[in-house]
Amino acid sequence: MEGDSVTLHVGVSAIERDDQILWRFGPKNSRIAEIYKQDNPTYDSNEIFRNRLKMNNQTGTLTIKNIRKKHSGLYQVTIISNGRTSDKMFRVIVHAHLPGPNIIRDSSQCSSSSSSSSSNCSLLCSAVNVSHVTLSWYKGNSLLSSISVSDLSISLSLPLEVEYQDKNTYSCVINNPIRNQSKHLDIMQLCQPCADPIQCCGSTEAVIRLVISAVVGVATVALLVDHFKSVSVGHKLRAEMSPSVP
Repeated sequence: MEGDSVTLHVGVSAIERDDQILWRFGPKNSRIAEIYKQDNPTYDSNEIFRNRLKMNNQTGTLTIKNIRKKHSGLYQVTIISNGRTSDKMFRVIVHAHLPGPNIIRDSSQCSSSSSSSSSNCSLLCSAVNVSHVTLSWYKGNSLLSSISVSDLSISLSLPLEVEYQDKNTYSCVINNPIRNQSKHLDIMQLCQPCADPIQCCGSTEAVIRLVISAVVGVATVALLVDHFKSVSVGHKLRAEMSPSVP
């Protein structure tokens, strides 16, 4: 995980007097650290590793402190001992900080006409700006549904429908290959049947509905006013065109 310290072990118990150990990184096989003849380690002035590398001058192991995603990649260590050369490879994958999942009521599935009559509560579990994770709904210990994302950093949402009086235990879990975080669903808090759109569907949707209703109302009044004006003008024209009776 980002922020961890990672140690890559060479596999030797102790460096001999004339041994040389060289660490390289990335597709360009850039030199990042080296020990020769038990001297103090030397480090390359690679910007992405500035003040993060620590090499053990007794064993040659390399520690990367406060590791970030940009440090993901291939590491190679070359050991030259007694005239013989051996290589060892490490592939390091660094995962971003794992955010906790968030559970909300799904307002897109709620309507004022059905809020009081429907027996189901629509929910969404979501996580934002995530990659290499799986988002899942569990009922007790049983998996109900899941959705995964690989490389791209995106937002994930996973729906769930439960009954208002459901007594089962539900939880939403987000995990990557290293860690997981879960959030328990409080049905009594999120799933209260009601007829009030502001309470059931959220203030944003309720405001939209009120605005739409107001627009429709104004349009209806305008049409009625126009209609009555047209009728009044028609009556006036007919009255002016009718012959007067002496």
